[in-house]
Amino acid sequence: MTVLFFAAARDAAGTAQLQLPVPAKVTLAQIQQQVLRHAGGLQPLQSLLLWAVNNQYALPATTVQPGDTVACFPPVSGG
Repeated sequence: MTVLFFAAARDAAGTAQLQLPVPAKVTLAQIQQQVLRHAGGLQPLQSLLLWAVNNQYALPATTVQPGDTVACFPPVSGG
């Protein structure tokens, strides 16, 4: 599974992407825990981060499968 990081999340993670081995079916919450273990710099941003699975905003209970793409990014703002 590929996890992509954008903007401040990329800076905090220290990488643009991470490859994670996952079992057949997990929740996004489980993926988030793995990501935070591998990219500890994200810990301070944890409560602010938004997550998407296959280009769709996702909740922690969302089912994630091998081959899916997960994206992690800070809140989007602009004007």
